[in-house]
Amino acid sequence: MSAVPSGELLRALTPEVVAALARRYGDFETCEDAVQEALLAAATQWPSDGVPENPKAWLITVAARRRIELWRSDDARRRREETVAALEPPDPAPAPQSDDTLTLMLLCCHPALTRPSQVALTLRAVGGLTTAEIARAFLVPEPTVGQRISRAKQRIAAAGGRFRMPPPAELDDRVAAVCAVLYLVFNEGHTASEGPDLQRVELSGEAVRLARLLRAVRPADDEVAGLLALMLLTDARRDARVGPDGGLVPLAEQDRSRWDAGAIDEGLALVAQVLPAGPVGPYQLQAAIAAVHAEAESASDTDWPQILGLYRLLETVAPGPMVALNRVVAVAMVHGPAAGLAGLDELAADPALAGHHRLHAVRAHLLERAGRVAAARREYTAAADLTRSAPERRYLAGRAAALRG
Repeated sequence: MSAVPSGELLRALTPEVVAALARRYGDFETCEDAVQEALLAAATQWPSDGVPENPKAWLITVAARRRIELWRSDDARRRREETVAALEPPDPAPAPQSDDTLTLMLLCCHPALTRPSQVALTLRAVGGLTTAEIARAFLVPEPTVGQRISRAKQRIAAAGGRFRMPPPAELDDRVAAVCAVLYLVFNEGHTASEGPDLQRVELSGEAVRLARLLRAVRPADDEVAGLLALMLLTDARRDARVGPDGGLVPLAEQDRSRWDAGAIDEGLALVAQVLPAGPVGPYQLQAAIAAVHAEAESASDTDWPQILGLYRLLETVAPGPMVALNRVVAVAMVHGPAAGLAGLDELAADPALAGHHRLHAVRAHLLERAGRVAAARREYTAAADLTRSAPERRYLAGRAAALRG
């Protein structure tokens, strides 16, 4: 037995264990339920007993046994009791060369599901995010996400979904859903929605890895290339975003010499490759915005008019509350804080933003730029109270405190 595991170990093993059971037994709903119970058993037993030498094999064995118990208890399958009893837990040997995680992602993006359900299920089964983390990513209530996940597994089972690559006719739609999943997983890794750390590198790194895999499988898909470029250009700033004390360093104050030049070069090359090719999608446009930031030698050199134009185009292609909020930030950078504040007033009625800390943080920043110190202090404090990220809370509270003088 080894030391007690962190949550990251269980999160990293989750898709591998789900894939191992689904490959062996095929019934995804029961397998995923069994894996969740095995994870709960690990979280309960390992802190006192220690981590097994082969934690993946332990989880597979426990989940397989639990899956057999679940199958035995199903009234519709009682006639197969003897067959089930003869089954042994799957061999915990290394997985085949093909990446089971991608196959699992595509299964989770089954066409019988709505897009929100596809994304929620894949984030749970492959990304390893909790229901609460998914809810914050979607800006919807946690019970809604829980219902989506439960119903999604039932619909996959009803539609006869199996653990195998989908037919070519379904691949485009499923890949689009996979891109949405990877984007949300990356964002949760880039800026954790809660907890003591600003970033969760294991999530952003896994999202980049899977995006590379998807790019290799779909080399002619410009949106996949745009997504990978966006991740690379954003992740390139990772080290500069965190100060020596673990605190948040905003973009305008980052030491750009600490940005990952290799990731920037790769991302810029992808953007240059796909943007002239034809109609652009949301990931390509966001990658183009990230490229403008990456090409600026300093914050003051940033081409904000170009960024504003790209956000306006993005808002027509893929409208959403966060896109609108980012467009308002660009408006303020081009036309001044008063114009930005007017734009925020228009967005305040959106229920998805009304209680979001970033709306208050942006308003606080613009009020500070406009010289309205007392109002800015109140907004920084409100933003700090709303965020669940400890580094963001410290930063926002620090900005409020700095304005008390």
